[in-house]
Amino acid sequence: MKKYISLLLSLLLVVIVLGNFGVKNVIYFIGDGMGINQILLASYIEGRTLNIMKAPYVGFATTYSANSLVTDSAAAGTALAAGFKTNNGMIGMLPDGTIVPSIFEVVSKYGVKTGIVVTCRVTHATPGAFYGHVTSRKDENTLAEQLINSSIDVVMGGGWRNFVATGGKRKDGKDLIALAKKKGFDYITTKSELMNYNGDRLLALFSSSHLSAASERSGEQPMLYEMVEKALEILSKDGQPFFLMVEGSQIDWEGHGNDPYGVWKEMMEFDKAIGVALKFLETHPDTLIVVTADHETGGLGLSTGGYTLDTDLVKKYQKTADWMVRNYDVENEQEFKAAVKKFFGIDLTKDDIARLKEAKKSSNPYALGNVFGEIISEKAKIGWTTHDHTAAPVPVFAFGAGAENFGGFMDNTDIPRIIARLAGYSLSRETFVIGTGK
Repeated sequence: MKKYISLLLSLLLVVIVLGNFGVKNVIYFIGDGMGINQILLASYIEGRTLNIMKAPYVGFATTYSANSLVTDSAAAGTALAAGFKTNNGMIGMLPDGTIVPSIFEVVSKYGVKTGIVVTCRVTHATPGAFYGHVTSRKDENTLAEQLINSSIDVVMGGGWRNFVATGGKRKDGKDLIALAKKKGFDYITTKSELMNYNGDRLLALFSSSHLSAASERSGEQPMLYEMVEKALEILSKDGQPFFLMVEGSQIDWEGHGNDPYGVWKEMMEFDKAIGVALKFLETHPDTLIVVTADHETGGLGLSTGGYTLDTDLVKKYQKTADWMVRNYDVENEQEFKAAVKKFFGIDLTKDDIARLKEAKKSSNPYALGNVFGEIISEKAKIGWTTHDHTAAPVPVFAFGAGAENFGGFMDNTDIPRIIARLAGYSLSRETFVIGTGK
């Protein structure tokens, strides 16, 4: 009789999780700052169709927050993770402070495994929205503690500085790495350890802060596709349903810098990770893959006039704008111009140099890189409207089980609600004991 009841309960769980749409696993990709033009720019430079562009179903989503038509990543992350609007800067709660559960906290009640893979700090706004609840996204130490006390099975990214006092950012003396180990996490910090890992619950922090840019990452910091491969291996090995969120974190930063080369390289890293998920889908057809963005960054325009767009020039670029201004001083004018010629294939004018020298005087630490990004964009006839986010709608791409439900125009809060419905969950303001998933 006990075996019969156990079998019945197991079948009931499968029915609840799979719903009526055959969705067992969910892989949720978020390209931070990724608008449709960021995708098209990368495709034009590559001269081919990207993995993301092969989606059989495509839609668009609005991204406004509760207090602004132009969202930040905290409010957008909350919308994508919980299905509710909130104010810019807030994570996992409504504007009045009411806590709302993330989809991760909901699915963990059903025994679904969860994982986060990012190239930023794991306590940054987007990943934080999947487990955290804070009034300010800046409170990353609290987010680190909430992560350790959550039911998440796999965490990969950067940011160990928010988990420790010694050499880190914690002033409370807590060692969250030690606490994580007590709570069942295995802790690793290198790509070599990741490649050899065969455990079940992992906290992998590969840098004190964010990982290096995709175009500069090497050594013991893994690429996004490598982390996704391992995350899928860990989460799927026992056949339980899982929900994995993957963020292409630094597309946004290159958009902030108006850097076409940086956007291209970050987009390609993100797209390669999507390719890994599509390969997984081939042998796991009960998987839903959704790819979207939290917002668009930079107001990227694919021409500045004259019916031209010089992607061949961008293809010759070898470095990001930030790398250039970190490694060469514009005050050493001849050396700077020679380096630009070497790494970008362009000749700077007197006006270009004057703009850069003026930017160097700014109190804004990003000003010099931003202006250099503007210049290398202008040479290629690429335009930008801002160094901040915009209110542009973002694309939504879907593959696999239930993908047909993601066509048309929607709001960002609709996306997790559609996912939940397809997989048999319910997103609401129901009370949870935060950190336990109960």
